[in-house]
Amino acid sequence: MPMWLEWTIATKFLREGRTQTALIMVGIAVGVSVIVFLSALIDGLQDNIIERTLGTQAHIKVEAPDEVNQVVPLAGGTMQLVLEDKRAQRLRSINNWQQVRDTLDALPEVTAVSPLISGPAFARRGSTLESVALMGIDEVRYQKIIPIRNDMVAGQFRVGAGDAVIGSRLAWDLGLRVGDKLRLDAGQGGDSVVNVAGIFELGVRELDSRYVYLDMKQAQSLLGLPGAATVIDVTVKDIFAADTVAQRITRLTGQKAESWMQTNGQLMNALKSQSLSTRMISLFVAVSVAFGIASVLSVSVVQRTREIGILRAMGATRAQMLRVFLLQGALFGLAGSVVGGTAGYGLVWLFNAFGPRLFQIPVSPLLLLAATILATVTGVISAAIPARRAARLDPVVAIRHV
Repeated sequence: MPMWLEWTIATKFLREGRTQTALIMVGIAVGVSVIVFLSALIDGLQDNIIERTLGTQAHIKVEAPDEVNQVVPLAGGTMQLVLEDKRAQRLRSINNWQQVRDTLDALPEVTAVSPLISGPAFARRGSTLESVALMGIDEVRYQKIIPIRNDMVAGQFRVGAGDAVIGSRLAWDLGLRVGDKLRLDAGQGGDSVVNVAGIFELGVRELDSRYVYLDMKQAQSLLGLPGAATVIDVTVKDIFAADTVAQRITRLTGQKAESWMQTNGQLMNALKSQSLSTRMISLFVAVSVAFGIASVLSVSVVQRTREIGILRAMGATRAQMLRVFLLQGALFGLAGSVVGGTAGYGLVWLFNAFGPRLFQIPVSPLLLLAATILATVTGVISAAIPARRAARLDPVVAIRHV
């Protein structure tokens, strides 16, 4: 029996059981649409969370290693009881930070590198005093890490020559506007009066109330660390490979490198939980679809026992009968997945168009392709048992079946 005939028989069996075929296809379509919509929703939610989190920070921060106490080694055979307090960490520069910066620039996984000097200070205006974080930056490089120009709400992003850019919350607390003067006191290097050239709003209260951006030279002078860089910010191509890249940076430079995945442990747990829930839902939907296809094809085998017997008597082999029912299962899955994928895409469009609009749900063509493959493979697998039963029917017994 040629392949085209197997196809003809499979589609004929499907047409004869129109009601059963329609019901199982609706079930498959609903399952696939649920998988597509939920997967797209979770992916969109995760992308939005990551974008909001990493939009205000680097993927990796490189700093000087922690200072530790040095214990004098003892002579052999001597025992010593040591009570040690952890050493306080002072503000200090990364050794040979220019060389470290150039080394990071050469890494293929890295997309941007920005040295900066940061430290605590006090911002004064009249009798009002606020604790702030000075951020001395290389403006061109830093914009590649955090495009803060896009978050300006007043003035312009301009640092250097006595200019500074401050957060919106800090400006509100101190009653500052663009063009006003602000006194900064860092203690180590003295104090300085700067001109407020711009005000930004990152949407993170802690940053908007504390960050003061200066150029590196002015921050180095205020913090008493001339020529220093206390941190090197790094972004990478694959944000989920940041841990691996951070470990490589530590090995190459001997500095302490900490990825966003380490500093946002709770966020990573939430993302993993969301991904796990999506996979569990997809698994249970696939199992329910498989049972539905298997039950319909089992009934089909019983109803068409005589036809199967006649086909076997006419020369159809067991392998050919097996392929007929496997083909039916594949057709169930394929047709249902096409309808379900279209319905899932429609649900996503409705969410984007009429939903709360907190974020957009992207629909990847790969997601639709994966859902189609999953449903088709599930159809073939679930058809295996009914197909084997049909293939093992004895032709004589099958023809006499009433």
